[in-house]
Amino acid sequence: MEYFKEQGTSYMEAVTKAKTRYGESAKILNHRSIRYGGFLGIFSREGVEVEGYINKEPSLAARRSLDDEKKKIIAAAGGRRDDTLDKVLDMVKSIDARIESGKGSGASSEPEAFGMIENLLIDNDFSYSFIKKIGIRLRSELSLEQLNDFNLVQQKTLEWMGSGIPIYLNKPVRKGRIVILVGPTGVGKTTTIAKLAALHGLGIKGEAPKSVRMITIDNYRIGAKGQIQTYGDLMSIPVSCVESMDELRNKLILYQEADLILIDTMGRSPKDYQNLAQMREMLDVCGKDAEIFLTVSATTKAGDLDGIFQEFSGFKYDAVILTKLDETMKLGNVISVLNGRKTPIAYITDGQGVPQDIERADVRRLLRNLEGFRLSPAAAADNYKESIRI
Repeated sequence: MEYFKEQGTSYMEAVTKAKTRYGESAKILNHRSIRYGGFLGIFSREGVEVEGYINKEPSLAARRSLDDEKKKIIAAAGGRRDDTLDKVLDMVKSIDARIESGKGSGASSEPEAFGMIENLLIDNDFSYSFIKKIGIRLRSELSLEQLNDFNLVQQKTLEWMGSGIPIYLNKPVRKGRIVILVGPTGVGKTTTIAKLAALHGLGIKGEAPKSVRMITIDNYRIGAKGQIQTYGDLMSIPVSCVESMDELRNKLILYQEADLILIDTMGRSPKDYQNLAQMREMLDVCGKDAEIFLTVSATTKAGDLDGIFQEFSGFKYDAVILTKLDETMKLGNVISVLNGRKTPIAYITDGQGVPQDIERADVRRLLRNLEGFRLSPAAAADNYKESIRI
């Protein structure tokens, strides 16, 4: 397979260059922001670089047309012999050569709507594997006529996206419910803990007021204890800071009559295996009924996001909390990974405000962050609502 890279001042310019040079067989895989031109970095310009491959496979319509042509030629040679048959075989070889070059008689180009939806998915940072899966499903489930209906193609794509995002259902209400947040550094776990405390402790956004306690084991980040203590004071919610397994066990016993105990952990790099293992061991005292939420940022690249899911899998997290939704309009990275791993999502946050910038996860809310789709997610909602847990 032949790959290529093209640069331009914008995504569309780079794609146009690729299509001009390689034709419609040029398929875009991904793109990234770059600086190019200038001399030794001086007077360089911002631009976009696209990467892709050249699809040398002929379209299905071309193959069918050429197969029909073969059959007609062979049928026409019925009963003839000698040099006539040789000529027929030469013609068949010629047809095969035309198939290889994708120039079969009567060949039709790929449906325009199909290419449009592929570019939309690329623009929204969906992973290559997700785009490929959507393409295969579109080809297998829609007719050629339907593939030329862009609104229908959009609707089906949105339906399949939505049905692949499971929503987390909270466990039955009980005394001493424990919720633990884990995740890499910089994703906003402490602020998210405060938002959850406000949501449940103050009884907002449809939640019944509960007795809430907060515990932090983040004793390494400067100001972490002070930050969560400030939130606790403002909401009149008790906060404790622990440094050992025994201290954590004692605090859990002390707080066992509370409705909800929220535990904030120190942020760790997914590659920090030793400290991740130590933190897992410490959290074992919370018991098997504790709910663990992996907290990740919506701004994380798909490849890095998938790595975070994998490296934190040892915590056996129940669901995901997605933060910083306000910092990006491209959620293809998140949807791709959630779809591939079938991991449920519990909450989303979209700002620094406590308590207002948090809500229970909702598929429509995620799909509304996609750019370029002409249809509202609500247009496809009735078709996927039965496929998700709500």
